[in-house]
Parts: sequence; structure tokens; C-alpha cells
Amino acid sequence: MSWSVGQVAKEAGVTVRTLHHYDEIGLLTPSERTNTGYRRYSYVDLERLQRILAYRQLGFGLEEIAAILDDSSVDPIDHLRRQHALLTGKIEELQQMVAAVEKTMEARKMGVSLNPQEMFEVFGENDPTQYEDEVRDRWGDTDAYRQSQRRTATYTKDDWLAIKEEAAGNLADFQRLFLAGVPADSPDAMDVAEAHRQHITRWFYDCGYDIHRGLGTMYVEDERFTRHYDTEKPGLATYVRDAIHANATRAGK
Repeated sequence: MSWSVGQVAKEAGVTVRTLHHYDEIGLLTPSERTNTGYRRYSYVDLERLQRILAYRQLGFGLEEIAAILDDSSVDPIDHLRRQHALLTGKIEELQQMVAAVEKTMEARKMGVSLNPQEMFEVFGENDPTQYEDEVRDRWGDTDAYRQSQRRTATYTKDDWLAIKEEAAGNLADFQRLFLAGVPADSPDAMDVAEAHRQHITRWFYDCGYDIHRGLGTMYVEDERFTRHYDTEKPGLATYVRDAIHANATRAGK
């Protein structure tokens, strides 16, 4: 069984001109010709074309491909193994590129102006974009969400590192008071809660006491936030909530 140059071009996704060129340079010479001189390609020819196109996709030049395919010491199955390994490596590389682009797209949508490498340096494995759809669904129509989007869209890597350091310091203050047995409604604990509220207002959106109360409640009711606070210090999430609520009450809210 054999195929015409037109049929091969269509099935392989190349032009007839390309096949003619391969023939002219001796890279892919059809096994047969009709009485009128038309090219006819055998199954063996198609296998060689497949290898040629695979190497082309991997960036090899035509002369390199010819040298590889015409090396009599290499078995055809070895060609396939080599191509499989090269293609698999290329796929993995492209998948990493796609993942990086997707992460950048998600970051831009939520106002994080960092590339994937910078995001990892700032957030580590805590991907800030992982709950973006949920955040948008829950708060996308609020002024706070829009304000946060506007602000964070301008932040640099240094800004995010400063935010992270400040938040870590605030968390450390909560932990210190909690471990020392200082009541959540004490002036010291309420002062730390107020610093927490001011941190949000300074970096993200105007966090009034009513919003802050809601956040405190969420830290206990949403297991993801509870896990964040309680992983090393069980009970800390409840302590933070109580301090936030006490601080709002102190402010008459």
C-alpha cells in the first residue's frame, strides 16, 4: 500500500512543497514512483517522516536529522526511545511553562503583581491564588474587595515581604500573650487585635470594627483559618477571635 504526496501532506500536516524539499535533499525519498513520475510513499517512508517531524519539533536541523536517521548503528526502536525521552522532557518543560503562565494570570486577576518565582519567594507553598474563585464569589461585589484589588495591584515583591513580616510579627504577639495566659479581653491582647485591624487597613482595605468582628468569627468557623492558627498552638484561633471581639466592644462597636 502506498500514498500520494498530497495524501501524505494532508495526514502529516505539512505542505507538498516541504515533502518535495525533503526529497530533493535526500532526507525523505519516496520508495515508489508511478509510470508518470508521481511520488508514492510506503509505510516505511511514513515512519521515517514521523521521526523527521518529531526531531523537527524538538528543534533539530535537517542536516542533523539526516545524520541521526542514516546512522546504521542505531536501531529504529532506539530512535523511538530517544524521541520518546526527548518529547517527554519537552512536554514536562512546556507543562511547567503553562503552570507558570497560569499562576501569573491568577495572580494578576487577584491583584498580586508578582511572577511565579517571586510568589514562591514571598508565600512559599502557600499559594495566595488558590482560593481566588471563592473569594471573588463571596466578596467580589464589596467595596473592600475592590479596594484591596486596587491596592495590591501596585505592590512589589518588597511590599509583599514587608506585609508578610508585619503579619508574622502580629501573629507572634498573639502567640506570646496566649502562651503566657493573658486573657483575650485584656488591654494587651486588645492592643494586638487593634494592630491586626490596622495592618489590614494599611495594606488591603478599610477594615472597620464590624468587618473585623466578622473576620475573627471566620478564623474559628472556617477550618482552614483555624488550622493556620492552631497548627502549633491549639486554641489560638479562638483566642484571636475573642481578642478581636473584645477590641471591637472596647471601641463601642
